[in-house]
Amino acid sequence: MAKYSTGGSSGSGGGGSCELCGTSSDSLTEANVAGALLEVCSDCASSHNDNQQTDSGDDEERERKRKAAQNTAKASGVYDGDSRHWEEEGTNYDDDPLPYLVSNYGDVVEQARRDEGLQRGELADELDVSENDLLAVEQGRANQANVGGSLVEALEDRLDVQLAEE
Repeated sequence: MAKYSTGGSSGSGGGGSCELCGTSSDSLTEANVAGALLEVCSDCASSHNDNQQTDSGDDEERERKRKAAQNTAKASGVYDGDSRHWEEEGTNYDDDPLPYLVSNYGDVVEQARRDEGLQRGELADELDVSENDLLAVEQGRANQANVGGSLVEALEDRLDVQLAEE
């Protein structure tokens, strides 16, 4: 039988050629190779059989990874079971949604700020916003940093740029 065929063997153990290496053998076994059941020789079966991993091993590995992730989160102090600390008092992102931004908005803001001769801290003070929020905008991370649409509008007005898509 040709190498890498997908069938045609006379059955397990009935003789023929290994569907992986083509070796003739009287003792072929069925093996799961990349999701396909193939008739293979004992050498190929021992090195290519995906069925050799047990389901319980997969479950144990999944559980181990889940516990490791939980322990990492607990150790970092990021998660304490109370999500209220993520929003500052008075912050309501539903009232100040971030508009769809042009693809290079961060570069546009940074270049316009520099053209105005302003340091990041100076512009942040002028607009009465956090320097970290302004940095997030310049780095193209406005959405991840939960920057509000009012900052985008203020930057557009102050720097005379267009950041929101029309």
